[in-house]
Amino acid sequence: MNVYADNAATTAASDTALAAMLPCFQEIYGNPSSLHTPGQRAGEKLEAARELFAHHLHADPRGITFTSGGSEADNQALRSAAALGAQKGKKHILSTKFEHHAILHTLQALEKEGFEVTLLDIPADGVVTAEQVREAIRPDTCLVSVMFANNEIGTIQPVSEIGAVCRAAGVLFHTDAVQAAGHLPIDVEAMQIDMLSISAHKFHGPKGVGVLYAKRGIPLVNVIYGGAQERGKRAGTENIPGICGAAAAFDEACVNMERNAAYLTPLRDKLITGLTQIPHSILNGDAKRRLPGNVNICFEGIEGESLLLLLDEKGIAASSGSACTSGSLDPSHVLLALGRPHEVAHGSLRLSLSEYNRPEEIDYILETVPGIVSYLRDMSPVWDELERGQKPHLI
Repeated sequence: MNVYADNAATTAASDTALAAMLPCFQEIYGNPSSLHTPGQRAGEKLEAARELFAHHLHADPRGITFTSGGSEADNQALRSAAALGAQKGKKHILSTKFEHHAILHTLQALEKEGFEVTLLDIPADGVVTAEQVREAIRPDTCLVSVMFANNEIGTIQPVSEIGAVCRAAGVLFHTDAVQAAGHLPIDVEAMQIDMLSISAHKFHGPKGVGVLYAKRGIPLVNVIYGGAQERGKRAGTENIPGICGAAAAFDEACVNMERNAAYLTPLRDKLITGLTQIPHSILNGDAKRRLPGNVNICFEGIEGESLLLLLDEKGIAASSGSACTSGSLDPSHVLLALGRPHEVAHGSLRLSLSEYNRPEEIDYILETVPGIVSYLRDMSPVWDELERGQKPHLI
């Protein structure tokens, strides 16, 4: 049996997305910046997609900018807020220790440019509190950036409460919603979100398409220079096929959101219950306040890379953390931020489901993982020391 359980890394494009894309390759293929009829037809597709994203986000369509993905959207959001803050003499940015590297690395770059960054600690349940944000905001804070749902452990953050804190303090609030969009309800007005990032390939859209929402009145700083596309804020001929596929996939995901969540949550909980019965294992993040399809567990005494390779031999595709850092030998920065020791963080497994997964696939995972964990532990001198009592168990 082949099981794809790495949907947090990327998803298969849906039939709906493909059907929306195909006409844009050979029928409606004009450049939307052109004045002739083929160009205007493409322009109509572009604006319809913008309207669709705005509708489901409860946003002004003029606040929607199409990008190449979540990383570009994150970069542009942070740099825009930083530039606006610098104009006002405010150069402090507040974020968290378990953000995606698109956020963390941009913040590192901004630090080199004279900004001061505070990264909040992560509570044991993987949920940052609004009170943490309130206490850390300073008079010179220009931006708070807290992700909507964590890409590795799946914990859902109190975005509405954080938005209210930021609005009361007069500080811009950005959220990386790459893992949440299409899976959780988002209302940028009700949640008081000023800026938000999305990536289409996380909800069965195509790769290479993202969205940056910015509330009206927030001037965006260009990260790509050239033509005047996207109101002059994102140069380059718009990817009309990708954008149309992204909009169709987002519409489908939002329309079916409650049904998908009701289907996935029991499958997720079955995995959590079964896998945490393996001795010396622990779930990472709150058991309930997490994405419907996310399971992230550490097994003491093994290496995650070995676990993944053996799972792959059995036809199960999974990960040990973010796909963006899968080539790294370092333990997940998310798990370290959560307080997991290095030795434990190395033995992590992330299973991320979509509505395409079937119940029998969950049974197959539960049949397969315990045997592989036992096999790896039997080979491990570290596990032998733990079992002999020469070292204390950490889980």
